[in-house]
Amino acid sequence: MNEYTSVEEMKVKIKQWNGVASWMWVANDENCGICRAPFNGCCPDCKVPGDDCPLVWGQCSHCFHMHCILKWLNSQQVQQQCPMCRQEWKFKEGDTS
Repeated sequence: MNEYTSVEEMKVKIKQWNGVASWMWVANDENCGICRAPFNGCCPDCKVPGDDCPLVWGQCSHCFHMHCILKWLNSQQVQQQCPMCRQEWKFKEGDTS
């Protein structure tokens, strides 16, 4: 509190307060949206970046380390969805599953 405000001076009583928030993923990032490791590095499952840890894109245009998205998709119980936008996950043509 500062010199202009004190508990005794308050004439307002809060009866109800509803907090509202919004959030969104940063999709055009330099990091994998699942493991948060940089794309120019490797995923947590790999020891060395390179061909063993390729990047794959979904038809929704989101990109992940191959190992990260495969692990994510295998953990899905019902429908395999993109972890960023929740659209049905389909590998972009040319990427391997």
